[in-house]
Amino acid sequence: MKPVSSNEPAICVEGLDAGYADKVIFDRLSFQVERGELFVILGGSGCGKSTLLRLLIGLKSPSAGRILINGVDITTADEMAMNGVRTGIGVLFQSGALFGSMTLAENVALPLKEYTNLSPDAIERVVAMKLAMVSLAGHENHYPSELSGGMVKRAGLARAMALDPSILFFDEPSAGLDPITAAELDQLIKDLNRGLGTTVVVVTHDLESIMTIADRVIMLDGKKKGIIAEGDPRELKMHSQDPLVQSFFNREPLKTVL
Repeated sequence: MKPVSSNEPAICVEGLDAGYADKVIFDRLSFQVERGELFVILGGSGCGKSTLLRLLIGLKSPSAGRILINGVDITTADEMAMNGVRTGIGVLFQSGALFGSMTLAENVALPLKEYTNLSPDAIERVVAMKLAMVSLAGHENHYPSELSGGMVKRAGLARAMALDPSILFFDEPSAGLDPITAAELDQLIKDLNRGLGTTVVVVTHDLESIMTIADRVIMLDGKKKGIIAEGDPRELKMHSQDPLVQSFFNREPLKTVL
């Protein structure tokens, strides 16, 4: 993988077209995520948030356009280049996506075993450190079924951070959590972003979380097949003239003309 320049965006999406069968989801979608930014992709149900995440992490291919992750175009990259990209990103899926038959330590160790040549002792030390970073020290031998929903999310985050990625992706991190646990996870996301300088991309429709963590957002709309708003969410709430944007940020029913 080529060296990452501090001057280039962490993520650059250019002219992206994507969809399923004959349904168009995105038409010429373009945006950038700056290095070290806490960036949120938001919008209502069915707007394409999850599809965009799958495109950004290489689980789905667009029909046109480019996606550059740390300067590498993942739409044309070969397997060797993609392996380099994968070591530079971490993903926390909505469910945590932990293997139920493995302990937390074994789950966190998986990417270290796959992508590094570290010794077993070194892997054990890294695993302990990552679990401590998410306040799960001492839980190495617990199984996912023995943990609360918030602890499972934090364990999933520890695994996502195992390779010290420069970019972290979060898929609906507060989904299924009570308000206090969701707030604690929001604070952890902010601490990782500010303390480590990690670029963070969050996919969510949780308004309270958005207003708490986001430096900048893009709002997607299924009908427009792209971005209808971009910027500081607090500014968009106060000053956007788009009825859908106003409705979303003020948690109001969308007024329709009869």
